Amino acid sequence: MDVIAAIVLGAVQGLTEFLPVSSSGHLVLLQKIFGVSEPTMLFDIMLHIGTLAAVFAVLWKDVLSILKKLFQPLTAYLIIATVPAVIFALVLKKHIEAAFESGRFLGFAFLATAALLASAELLSRRARRASDAAGNADDAGGKTANTMNWLDALVIGFLQAVAVIPGVSRSGATLSGALFRRLDRDFAARFSFILSIPAILGALVLELAKFAKGGGASVGGGIGMAAIVAGTASAAVTGFFAVRLMLKIVREKSLWGFAIYTGALGLLVLIDQFGTRLVLK
Repeated sequence: MDVIAAIVLGAVQGLTEFLPVSSSGHLVLLQKIFGVSEPTMLFDIMLHIGTLAAVFAVLWKDVLSILKKLFQPLTAYLIIATVPAVIFALVLKKHIEAAFESGRFLGFAFLATAALLASAELLSRRARRASDAAGNADDAGGKTANTMNWLDALVIGFLQAVAVIPGVSRSGATLSGALFRRLDRDFAARFSFILSIPAILGALVLELAKFAKGGGASVGGGIGMAAIVAGTASAAVTGFFAVRLMLKIVREKSLWGFAIYTGALGLLVLIDQFGTRLVLK
């Protein structure tokens, strides 16, 4: 792998990890389109480190406030929201790996992401209009860290668990869950991205375990250090701007653009899968 290819892969990882379009789905799709195998363990580990650095760089104040006061309701909500994904990943490990390899459910999963985003946006806007019409200015903003509850966290966590399926966006699912539960839009985005930290860390730990089992340097796959550094930097930089962009979009605009994109992509994948068979054979 040359430096240019590493930069492109890093950029795709950094962008799709945080934009609600599914990084895993795009990874599977790109592999099928270009006929390439999964990136080597070392390269994959470094990309995860890059995206993790992006979250910390943007939300360092939020993370620091949690670390300063670990025993608080927000910490408990993050744990509750993380547990379902851990259970799903452990119980359905073989099925998830098979889904990655085959891409069999990719089109349906992209459509599921689109449906989640569209329905969440509709319900969020409807709730805001109803609140404005009723003159409940205090409720218009939605729930925050001080007013959300364990059920809110559990719903968000369940949707994050569903996102272990390639093509279902993790950020899209958690954002949708937060909006379903009427969390404040800005807080919903921040909670979703903070929740990505244990998710990325979990993936990183699994990759490190495989890396250690494979003998460390032997799984480098011949990728040069320059390419690894370039890919990591690309993932970190694009991830940084993706997180900042999403915070602004969720707060000030809507998720309709992403719903349309993933819906159209899902239809194209299904047309190929059951018709043209150019990519998913």
